[in-house]
Amino acid sequence: MAVLNFTRLQDLIDQDALKGKRVFIRADLNVPQDDAGNITEDTRVRASVPAIRAALDAGAGVMVTSHLGRPTEGEFKPADSLAPVAKRLSELLGQPVELKQNWVDGVDVAPGQVVLLENCRVNKGEKKNSDELAQKMAKLCDIYVNDAFGTAHRAEATTHGIAKFAPVVAAGPLLAAELDALGKALGAPQRPLLAIVAGSKVSSKLSILQSLADKVDNLIVGGGIANTFMKAVGLNIGKSLAEMDLVGEAKTIIEKMAARGAQVPIPVDVVCAKEFSPTAAATIKDVKDVADDDMILDIGPKTAAQLAEQIGKAGTIVWNGPVGVFEFDQFAEGTKTLAAAIASSKGFSIAGGGDTLAAIAKYNIADQIGYISTGGGAFLEFLEGKTLPAVEILLQRSAAK
Repeated sequence: MAVLNFTRLQDLIDQDALKGKRVFIRADLNVPQDDAGNITEDTRVRASVPAIRAALDAGAGVMVTSHLGRPTEGEFKPADSLAPVAKRLSELLGQPVELKQNWVDGVDVAPGQVVLLENCRVNKGEKKNSDELAQKMAKLCDIYVNDAFGTAHRAEATTHGIAKFAPVVAAGPLLAAELDALGKALGAPQRPLLAIVAGSKVSSKLSILQSLADKVDNLIVGGGIANTFMKAVGLNIGKSLAEMDLVGEAKTIIEKMAARGAQVPIPVDVVCAKEFSPTAAATIKDVKDVADDDMILDIGPKTAAQLAEQIGKAGTIVWNGPVGVFEFDQFAEGTKTLAAAIASSKGFSIAGGGDTLAAIAKYNIADQIGYISTGGGAFLEFLEGKTLPAVEILLQRSAAK
């Protein structure tokens, strides 16, 4: 995977290409709300502001849209409305942001103005990436900007279709930053390249593990995934969460990596309990001493120290998932130790996934991670080596210029 080359919004601004133009920005404004419709966490709205502000300052009229929740296509309900987002955007931008309903057939917007186009997933054909809908949207603008990495793995009319037909297309600063960071981590990494992939199930991350097994120098597995790998090397894991039908796959990954001098470090000690609960008593054991009624809920201190040492030597670190049940403090030390090692590492680190972000917040290390991906599913699909449809179309259009 090479470093990605695509047109950026900033490139167009540098060419003075936005003055007097109509710019359509696909943002990710899918924010959590309370029962009264108030936004409870506005990170995504704040993150969308730089692209909008840059386009306005460059003399464009700006249209912004996003999905919100899971509306039924063709059936608008008040709960689906972006009205609270329009209000918050106008506060952040310091200027009115009008919300436009039924916008597909035409939108009035003048240079220096910004309008918010109502929930794009209410439009029939959005999720099926209808060409007819995409062509209508493309006619609304001179320039299409995708700034929504979180939906880049979905081919929908506002993320993919419109980019086929709009006169000019570009990546906004949020999308560009994600692609630069992922390209740096996986396309042209500083070696050694170390990946931490953890979670309850191998099955949900099997294709990621298989893809990374060809690329990384060290593949640290954690959580239920590590239990399956421990079973693969013949260790007793008691009644721990594991997937017996994937033990063979785990063996294959270990052998595949060993054949090229890379490794999957297997824990030497673990933290066990007799039950899964916030009050369960934690016992540190050597892996050979795990009893049949034990549940492994974290890596032990010796293992954590060994892995922290590997992390310290890594040139690039990709982190997806905590290595233990870090929500319970007695099973959090492994994740805490690795988080501290990543934070103090001189290597470039990129982290993503909901539980990973929760761990970063818990240990207050956000400013010590090289790049934190907001993508969730898109981040995981990129790690798998999959082509993200919304990125692919940007690359195609950029190459065709």
